[in-house]
Amino acid sequence: MLNSKVIGLSVMMFLQFFVWGAWYVTVGNFMAANGMTDQISWAYTVAPIAAIISPFFLGFVADRYFASERVLGSLHILGACAMLAAPFTATISPLAFILTLLVHVLCYMPTLGLTNTLAFHNIEDQEKQFPIIRVFGTIGWIAANLTVSSVFGADTSAQQFYITAVAGVALGIFSFFLPHTPPPSKGKAVTFREIIGADTLSMMKERSFFIFILGSFLICIPLAAYYAFAPVFVKHTGFEAPASYMSLGQMSEIVFMLLMPLFFARLGVKWMLFVGMAAWVLRYGLFAGAEGLEGSLAYGMVIGGILLHGICYDFFFVTGFIYTDKKCTKETRGQAQGFLVLVTQGLGLGIGAQVMGWLFGSLTDADGATNWQMLWLIPCIASGVIMVIFGLLFNDKVDASDEEAGYGTDDAPATEPSH
Repeated sequence: MLNSKVIGLSVMMFLQFFVWGAWYVTVGNFMAANGMTDQISWAYTVAPIAAIISPFFLGFVADRYFASERVLGSLHILGACAMLAAPFTATISPLAFILTLLVHVLCYMPTLGLTNTLAFHNIEDQEKQFPIIRVFGTIGWIAANLTVSSVFGADTSAQQFYITAVAGVALGIFSFFLPHTPPPSKGKAVTFREIIGADTLSMMKERSFFIFILGSFLICIPLAAYYAFAPVFVKHTGFEAPASYMSLGQMSEIVFMLLMPLFFARLGVKWMLFVGMAAWVLRYGLFAGAEGLEGSLAYGMVIGGILLHGICYDFFFVTGFIYTDKKCTKETRGQAQGFLVLVTQGLGLGIGAQVMGWLFGSLTDADGATNWQMLWLIPCIASGVIMVIFGLLFNDKVDASDEEAGYGTDDAPATEPSH
């Protein structure tokens, strides 16, 4: 299982998420320390904007003209250049800084789909091998958080962007040595239908896949509150080096990532996704309950909410990637993964960042005091409602046994039978 390809793909995942984790968790505290608190929600909106654009790029370029590993390397080097410029633009204006972040994520977001495409193309068993490869992404995120927060103490300084840039260049160079992954649609005529990912949209005709996509979109709106404001809340609660404590969530992610094959075989897609949603509800409930409390009880509830990240992310997002791969064909794999990124980290988290930014502003008084309890209670209730509706409507029984029937393999049929 741990052959040279798996090792190379694991290093790729480590660096991929190190690049993201080196700035994404701490940028809110950097902005707050530099007079840009009102624009924090925009820093968490540029990535969703890029995620909306990335499927078009993947469907037109990565699936057709260039090998995936070369596109991956080029994009990371370009993104690193933008991060080198971020500290300078932050001194000009908040708008200049936000636009610089936008340039970076326009380069970065397509690479999320590309790394999944590279991994799925070069492995034989998705349920067993992909979680092992993907867990190194989690380790990379943790390493980035600890490097920025504990080693350099850069939660509020520009040094976080230089660390990101160095990691981006490293991954950019390393990418050119990854297993060759040719474009699956090379030589095919360019059509507008494929550019907009219509082949993936046609999958929505199947009721179960439509419910999955709709549920993924809706649940990501309240989920945006965690990514934008949890690090700020952790600092507000009294934790020093908040990024280091946030990395506890990724540590729990490692445990559940390694256990995913067992859970996947026992629970199947529906209950993996349902439990993942339930974990978000519980997390927000713990955060809401911690506000107003003092001492070890409050700290314990906050830490408990962070530790739930293993279930929150693995059971929902990683299961979603695997489920989508099973539903598509080799030719539409890049489009399908990019479409899922668009729906979740694009539209869902993008709308959510703006909604939660507005909510944060409306719950913050003129003296800068925020009603944190209500800020967490509202997404808690919203997530719970979406979870219940999803549980009632989603009935697809795709599970590990389907791979034996050929689903999710290079020979998968263009359409699958309804379940």
